[in-house]
Amino acid sequence: MPVNTRVKTAKGRKVGSTKWLQRQLNDPYVKKAKAEGYRSRAAYKLIELDEKFGLLRGAQAVVDLGIAPGGWSQVVRKKAPRAAVVGIDFLPVDPLDGVTILHMDFTDEDADARLKEALGGPADLVLSDMAANTVGHPQTDHLRTMGLVELGLEFAKDVLKPGGAYVAKVLAGGTDNQLLAELKKHFATVKHAKPPASRKDSSEWYVIAQGFKGRREEAEPEAA
Repeated sequence: MPVNTRVKTAKGRKVGSTKWLQRQLNDPYVKKAKAEGYRSRAAYKLIELDEKFGLLRGAQAVVDLGIAPGGWSQVVRKKAPRAAVVGIDFLPVDPLDGVTILHMDFTDEDADARLKEALGGPADLVLSDMAANTVGHPQTDHLRTMGLVELGLEFAKDVLKPGGAYVAKVLAGGTDNQLLAELKKHFATVKHAKPPASRKDSSEWYVIAQGFKGRREEAEPEAA
C-alpha cells in the first residue's frame, strides 16, 4: 500500500492547487476527521488544546467565533454535551445539533448584542479560530489578525464568567506587547501554544488566557 497519494496536475488546475490537494489527501488529520465525523481537521487543534489546558472541563456556555465549518463546536458538543453553544460566521455553516449559529460578520456593529442575546447569560469559554484574509504582506497580515484577536478579547471581557477562558488564533510570534499586557491584566495565566494538529509550515499559534478576573472599570473617574 503506497504511503503517499500522488495527484496529477490536471488541465486547468494550478500547481499550487495540486500541491494543496495532494497535502489534503495525505494528511492523517484529514483522514481521521473523515473517519470520526468531524467537519474539519481543525477539530483536533481544539481537542489537543483541551487535553493540555482543560478548556472544556465543566463548561456550561461556550462561544465559537468564526465557527465555519463547525469542527470546533462539534468538539464542544462531544466533550461538554450539556453546554450551551453559540457560534458566528459570515460563511455558510450547516446546522449543528445543540448549537445556535448566527450567519453574520463578527465585526458588524450589532454582532456583540446578537451573540449576547443568543447566549442568554455569561460564558465559561470564548473560542476564536477567526483568521483575517491574508494579503501576503507579513506586517499587514499580522495587524489584521491581531485586530480580530483584540475584538474577540473585548467581547470576552464582556461575557465571560470569573474564572473563564479566552482562546484565539494568532500568527507566529504570538501577541504583541500591548495586547499581551491587556490579556495579563484580565486573566490569571496567558500562554501560547501550537497544537500538533497545526501544520508545521503554518504560522498559526494560539493564545490561551485562563482565569478571567472579572469585569473591571477601564476608565478612571474624571477629576472634579
